[in-house]
Amino acid sequence: MLGRRQIREKVVQSVYSYYQNPVKFDVLEKNMFSGIEKIYYLYVYELNFLVALKELAENQIEIGKNKYLKTEADINPNQKFINNQVLIKLEENPERLFFTGQHKQLKWDLHDDLLVKTFQKITAGKRYQDFMKVDGYSFEEDQKFIGKLFLRYIAENDDFHDYLGDKELSWYDDIHIANSMVQKTIGFLREDEDSRTLIKMIKDDDDKTFASKLLRDTLNSWENNEKKLAERLENWDLERVSLMDKVILSIAISELDNFSFTPSRVIINEYIEVAKVFATDRSNIFINGILDKYCKDQNRI
Repeated sequence: MLGRRQIREKVVQSVYSYYQNPVKFDVLEKNMFSGIEKIYYLYVYELNFLVALKELAENQIEIGKNKYLKTEADINPNQKFINNQVLIKLEENPERLFFTGQHKQLKWDLHDDLLVKTFQKITAGKRYQDFMKVDGYSFEEDQKFIGKLFLRYIAENDDFHDYLGDKELSWYDDIHIANSMVQKTIGFLREDEDSRTLIKMIKDDDDKTFASKLLRDTLNSWENNEKKLAERLENWDLERVSLMDKVILSIAISELDNFSFTPSRVIINEYIEVAKVFATDRSNIFINGILDKYCKDQNRI
């Protein structure tokens, strides 16, 4: 699973959307959990992209073998990429196979323009060419290569992000979460172990209860939290605080008030990181200051 920060991010998105377009709580909660579920779809879709790159490479080798006039590369193709042990483990992962079988839309067409263009960029790149030149196979090197390949051509690829956003609007906001899930999946793989399970956003009922309670507590205590925030503003009016900053602060205060088992410093640090995703560059400093002052006023450890 991922940490609860990603759950906190979904609560932030839900509360923010509520104050732009109010709906009944049960609808809001349902939409939040639906959004969390869609991240898993995106995660599998990205894993399938890596597998599709391998399948495309295999397809290119078969095309070369069937040419009438063959080159030496066609006769004796370099198979290091298609034999990459990390790609093989991802390809054979039963959970990925089952979920993709249940959701055919997550399987990539080998003629997809984005897939083909990305494959061409990869194979033309120095990192790929250097990797293919090295003799022998090392799981550690295979893992390092796929991790860097994913980061360069998928996680940091704006065209890929736009493509995903066009397919599912919520994915555009959650790409960074899915990217983290894929990177962790690659990093968790071990040479002598089968890849059997994938990462879940919601680990168990405790995570689901945490998300639901945090959402409800925040909405129920919004006005009270605004007062708490206003009392700790120095030379600044509440009306001048952006909605996103108010949302993040209100959720953080709700968690500080209602989840006493979590140390205050952990909560503050979590929402500073959340602010880096959703708010302005200066918001994390502002949020840190307000929450730190609130904890000291409340003697919150």
